[in-house]
Amino acid sequence: MPLAKRQFDAVVVGAGGAGLRAALQLSEAGLRTAVVTKVFPTRSHTVAAQGGVGAALGNMGADRWEWHMYDTVKGSDWLGDQDAIEYLARKAPEVVIELEHFGMPFDRNEDGTIYQRPFGGHMQNMGAGPAVQRSCCAADRTGHAMLHTLYQRNVRAGTQFFVEWMALDLVLGADGRVLGVTALEMETGDVAVLQARATLFATGGAGRIFAATTNAFINTGDGLGMAARAGFPLEDMEFWQFHPTGVAGAGVLITEGVRGEGGYLLNKGGERFMERYAPNAKDLASRDVVSRAMATEIKEGRGCGPDGDYVLLKLDHLGVEKIEKRLPGIREIAKKFANVDPVKDPIPVVPTVHYQMGGIPTNYLGEVVVPGKGGPNTVVPGFYAAGECACASVHGANRLGTNSLTDLLVFGKAAGETMVRFLEENPGHPELPADAADRTLARIARLEGPGGGESVHEVGRELRRTMQAHAGVFRFPDLLAEGVKRVKEIAERAEHLAIADKSRVFNTARVEALELQNLVEVARATMVSAEARKESRGAHDRSDFHERDDANWLKHTLWYREGDRLAYKPVNLKPLTVESIAPKARVY
Repeated sequence: MPLAKRQFDAVVVGAGGAGLRAALQLSEAGLRTAVVTKVFPTRSHTVAAQGGVGAALGNMGADRWEWHMYDTVKGSDWLGDQDAIEYLARKAPEVVIELEHFGMPFDRNEDGTIYQRPFGGHMQNMGAGPAVQRSCCAADRTGHAMLHTLYQRNVRAGTQFFVEWMALDLVLGADGRVLGVTALEMETGDVAVLQARATLFATGGAGRIFAATTNAFINTGDGLGMAARAGFPLEDMEFWQFHPTGVAGAGVLITEGVRGEGGYLLNKGGERFMERYAPNAKDLASRDVVSRAMATEIKEGRGCGPDGDYVLLKLDHLGVEKIEKRLPGIREIAKKFANVDPVKDPIPVVPTVHYQMGGIPTNYLGEVVVPGKGGPNTVVPGFYAAGECACASVHGANRLGTNSLTDLLVFGKAAGETMVRFLEENPGHPELPADAADRTLARIARLEGPGGGESVHEVGRELRRTMQAHAGVFRFPDLLAEGVKRVKEIAERAEHLAIADKSRVFNTARVEALELQNLVEVARATMVSAEARKESRGAHDRSDFHERDDANWLKHTLWYREGDRLAYKPVNLKPLTVESIAPKARVY
């Protein structure tokens, strides 16, 4: 197999919101920047984000970044690092206004300011309420507008895109510095080494480890798989957010913006049941609270439909005009995937896997950090991560709605700025190791070797079924233990995958096999970490440990691929400039 080598100042893997925001920072600094992406940039999964970007602009009433910070700490169930959370909340207004100046078509108020809608878990007065309007949106297609805006700016800045390329493995120097990635060009089947003085992973989530998810088929945890194979730990992978409102049977996302605009949930008796579970915030409680409430209604026989396996999201009372203005895409989705027109009928919805709170451990500057000589957060030179594949950790045990897009902008920009400084201080390319691509070539050779092997389709289906059954909204000790055993068996099978199609040009069988290998790493990290955490916190709800246990479990999980080893590190409860927000009971 021919092996090309290309040199850049910086390589960014992933062309979603975080990757494009970082690449823009690098390209505008005059650095030679390559963005590697499996799909055309405006098809990255950020395009599916609907509801908005959280920022305390105060356009619709009183708001302060300190309130946004408090809501995010509370939303994280105190597992979020408060230095990173302060940084996010303080920087959010700046990056939103910057995006507006880039040409983002936000919805407007009569006075020309950006329109903001309410969202779950966002409150005034340090959580005391009432609900605050903090989500800056472009109807219900905010991610779509953001991605196009950032892509256009990158084209203007001269960023070089490698479209329909899949990054496969990290290249490490003898001193542990990251020197770039190996990548597969799908069109030709050729493997190349993309050498870089600084490498950023912005590869998004891995929701495709589950059978029912709002995630696109491209969300296969590629960055997490590459990091794990290179020996780096993955942080807090037990925490997966179930979005309360995926279309029943299809999993397609119905934005929380529907409830922000005044929609609400009903059980089969027509009751607004969220009033029982979250008397103050009701339908705008945080996502883990709403998902568990819905799952409880279904489990206790108050679900709707012939099998009683979903609840209803009612928005017809909002009126045609408001739905068409604020939620046009939702009406389209409901017609197409639920066969209902929400102007007349409620939408059948169920909790659906949506977002990973964990990821590659980073600090708030976007630098990848691991336990080492410099303590539990030793910086890995030349390696950065931002967006959903990273764990800064701002989301802790549960992410608040709108904070994902804020995360992309704030930490995408922060990582870009940090990389610019690093590249100024470290001129010249270090020597590539002679075996830079050996592991990658060996993996591909194994897939394409003679003789039979495991079916990618069968192993993938078994993986998704196992994760759905054993790591759901509610988690049970026996199912977790069994899940660990099964996932390890699946991982063993994934070592022996085989593909029948040996062609080179656009060989999707090869790509799917390589993606499955990444999904397996994520699934192992998730099951092992979840089984080990003996408490309920945020999205991790155990039937045998109902309470949060700050005495024993106020700490981050670190999973290492080698031997499924777990280590732990403390949560940073010290913000950058303000008083710490001490843990207390989390109620809405």
